[in-house]
Amino acid sequence: MSDSRFSRRDWLKTTALATTPLLLGPLPSFAEAPAPGNTPPLSAADIAAIEAAMGKKGAYVEAQATHSTPLPRNDLKVTIKGEPVPISFGFGGWVAIKHTLDGKSAMLMSDTVLLQEEVNPLMSAALAQGLEIGAVHNHFFYEEPRIFYMHIHGMGAPAELARKFAAALKDSKLLPANQPKPSGGTPAAQVGNNATPAPGPPTGKELFDIPALDKVVQYQGTVNGPTYKYTVGRADLQSVMMGTEMTAAIGLNSWAAFAGKQADAHVAGDIAMLEHEVNPVIKALRAHQLEVVAVHNHMLFDQPRMMFLHYYGRGPAAQLAAGFRAALDQLGKGKTGMKMKH
Repeated sequence: MSDSRFSRRDWLKTTALATTPLLLGPLPSFAEAPAPGNTPPLSAADIAAIEAAMGKKGAYVEAQATHSTPLPRNDLKVTIKGEPVPISFGFGGWVAIKHTLDGKSAMLMSDTVLLQEEVNPLMSAALAQGLEIGAVHNHFFYEEPRIFYMHIHGMGAPAELARKFAAALKDSKLLPANQPKPSGGTPAAQVGNNATPAPGPPTGKELFDIPALDKVVQYQGTVNGPTYKYTVGRADLQSVMMGTEMTAAIGLNSWAAFAGKQADAHVAGDIAMLEHEVNPVIKALRAHQLEVVAVHNHMLFDQPRMMFLHYYGRGPAAQLAAGFRAALDQLGKGKTGMKMKH
């Protein structure tokens, strides 16, 4: 607990002493830090310790030196306007860990998916472990049951952070060990006969015209069960929070998830914006008949200050994709004289 507090206090003290806005590059308290973008990697021992604490294998994004563990709420059945939607549509949380730019500490950042009655118990459990709360908010309208999202962060050694986070989750459905086991029996092909396994439910690859959507969005997405999702970072700028470079793998991203089918789809997502981009993004989404459901922070002490907007829409998938693309087009225009990455 003390390591986490001292790291944060040191950061706040040096920030208060700074005489110029801390918009880009390493913070003054990390003058000896490597160049931006050169976050020291997590070691194999760090990753093994994180996965042991979480009880689940995660993914290590080497280019961003970030380990991430998905935390889907597979115990829930969610509807929007009375229609069932898959958990992968936007009801999967995560926790990510990476080193600070100087390599002397590490940051844990998470987004947790919670029922209303679960918010304050987890908040108290996280605080008891020396972790901190960055935000509590909605991502959706019309969903049943009502879902809230809580961002938890902490500073310390990677293994210590993972242990603290897992301890905070021990009585929560978020912990992988507390999630329901996959349903269904062993496929016939695995029990020694020649029966043809029954086909599984269609995935996003069959439900959507992926090349057409990729052409509209100008990015490639990923299939996750019955959904298709785009995740887009902010390569035009560098955001630093408590000496840690915030990148797509640790939550600084815009995304769009598609559920349903090509002709009749749901879209939900998030746009990561600088403050001057908020209203241009809102105008672009509303011009494409997408609903804005939340505007808020996800992080504390980030420089430059980032805002996040959540949206929802229903209609032909290509039309919804055009709205997401229009929102992305409002980003990175460099108003207010802020330096951007080139």
